[in-house]
Amino acid sequence: MTLTTGRVLTRRLFLAGLAGSLAACQQTTAPAPKPAAALPVRDIEGYGPVTSEPYPVPGVPAGAIRPEFLRQEVAYSTSEPPGTIVVDPGAKYLYLVQAGGSAMRYGIGVGREGFAWNGTALINMKREWPRWTPPAEMIARQPELEPYRKGMESGLQNPLGARALYLFQNGRDTLYRLHGTNEPRSIGSNVSSGCVRLVNQDVIDLYARTPLGTRVVVLPSAAGV
Repeated sequence: MTLTTGRVLTRRLFLAGLAGSLAACQQTTAPAPKPAAALPVRDIEGYGPVTSEPYPVPGVPAGAIRPEFLRQEVAYSTSEPPGTIVVDPGAKYLYLVQAGGSAMRYGIGVGREGFAWNGTALINMKREWPRWTPPAEMIARQPELEPYRKGMESGLQNPLGARALYLFQNGRDTLYRLHGTNEPRSIGSNVSSGCVRLVNQDVIDLYARTPLGTRVVVLPSAAGV
């Protein structure tokens, strides 16, 4: 082998090694992106999980209830004495009258058109995590409720939710209730078959403030704005 030939081979080997080194430093495909970190689920302040209940109540996610329907104390002028509950279906509010011209106000969901009820009643019965028994006329309208003719067990899926306050007139059950719901997005709308629903956190709060015998005034729907 001549010196020239040796130099040529040496040069070729050098270039081949350099190319291999460069190829090893290059990535032929882009690296897979790292998965984005999951954002924490935030609950509305004051509406977090309630873990002390027989059935733990989940928190109400931010945005599930419009701010105006969150529980708050407001100025409220009425001739009704403190301790009275005033339900305004049109405005989708329930007021628990306080002394000094104020009230604790709760957002509600109310009966669909044609099922709304109004009048004056007393709370003669209260239940925590009640069973739900649909009336016969409701079963007639909704045959899928037949399995619950003798009642549905309590729990988060029960339509009455965590608490129920039963409205009576002249000592007789009107079949209308103030009750809980696990559907916070239904607050502020016409949704149920006549009863007044509050998110579970609110009905638990109202229940604790409301003794048996409390007077309830349900205004006609046209009273709301």
